[in-house]
Amino acid sequence: MTRRPTLALSTALIVAACSAGPATSAASGDSSARDASGAHPAAPVAEAPFTLREVASFDEPWAMTFLPGTRLALVTEKAGKLKLWQEGGATLDVAGVPTVAYGGQGGFGDVVLAPDFASSGMVYLSWAEAGDGGTYGAVVGRAKLVQGEAPRLEGLEIIWKQSPKVTGRGHYSHRLAFSPDGQYLFIGSGERQKFDPAQDMNANLGKIVRLNPDGSVPADNPFASQGGVAAQIWSLGHRNVLGIVFDGEGRLWNHEMGPRGGDEVNLVERGANYGYPVVSNGDHYNGGDIPDHPTRPEFAAPKLWWNPSISPAGLVWYGGDRYPGWKNSLLTGALSGQGLIRLAIEGDTLHKSDRWDFGTRVREVEVREDGTIWLLTDGDEGKLVQLVPKG
Repeated sequence: MTRRPTLALSTALIVAACSAGPATSAASGDSSARDASGAHPAAPVAEAPFTLREVASFDEPWAMTFLPGTRLALVTEKAGKLKLWQEGGATLDVAGVPTVAYGGQGGFGDVVLAPDFASSGMVYLSWAEAGDGGTYGAVVGRAKLVQGEAPRLEGLEIIWKQSPKVTGRGHYSHRLAFSPDGQYLFIGSGERQKFDPAQDMNANLGKIVRLNPDGSVPADNPFASQGGVAAQIWSLGHRNVLGIVFDGEGRLWNHEMGPRGGDEVNLVERGANYGYPVVSNGDHYNGGDIPDHPTRPEFAAPKLWWNPSISPAGLVWYGGDRYPGWKNSLLTGALSGQGLIRLAIEGDTLHKSDRWDFGTRVREVEVREDGTIWLLTDGDEGKLVQLVPKG
């Protein structure tokens, strides 16, 4: 059974959410906090328009998704478990999960529902898989979720793999999102800390991939005529994609960890090249310089970025009314930034509207059907936390 939750979060978790209009920063009106670049200071602790309800504990939770019409959620744990959380009830293990290559940044990854989940019961999962000669790569599979007292996955099949598998256990990314029309599956594929594959059309590393739901390649993909893995590619020049989401207008956004500095948010366009590792608004960890985006205008530039880094993780679009002033915003967790960040959308521009210091790493952000926002904190005592609107 899931351990009884305890309020292990910092008292700073009850934080300000001074949410003015979309173009207003919570950081004392400092316009620099809304700029595309530079630091993004956290809001001061003050009265918030929400309270925090800690409801469950998990061992290294990584991703979650709510089941429609229920008070249930699927939660992946990095070491290889899939949990079915039941509000007000026991948290159950889901049988039939794949064997994952756990270690480093690898293990169980994302979980999303098929667009026709209500009729098919299909779920999509990502995880790290071992290969030959000490190599690893991310894979994506799908299976039918059978619910009940002993939930299980049936008919698990792998529909996509990172190619090639490489050594090391970092930057799998393997975040998933379906297009609003349900016709296409988008996959964030990290460059596996190998740099050059992000520009190599013979590898699907450092790319955002677009597939049909069965894993086949759409004939109208931008590089379909090249064949091979290039046919899968929707965009390239990415580093470590840890958030991917469509907004209310059907536009695709992603965020990714930069090197030292340069974490960025991109408006993802068909066939666009986002420049990594040729350009970045950060530098190499060894201190080596990487030219900034403005030096190479042929590459698509991020809509905003952070320096110093906040290590973004998890990304949702919020279109509800439960939290005043938040409609049409992107919400991202922050790992090294230890909190939650709201980015207001105005046309194709983003504003760094709010940042709250939770004092703990936030791995995942999700929105339930009732318009409430839920978080997973990171680590072996990870918590499921609901932001309960006041009033």
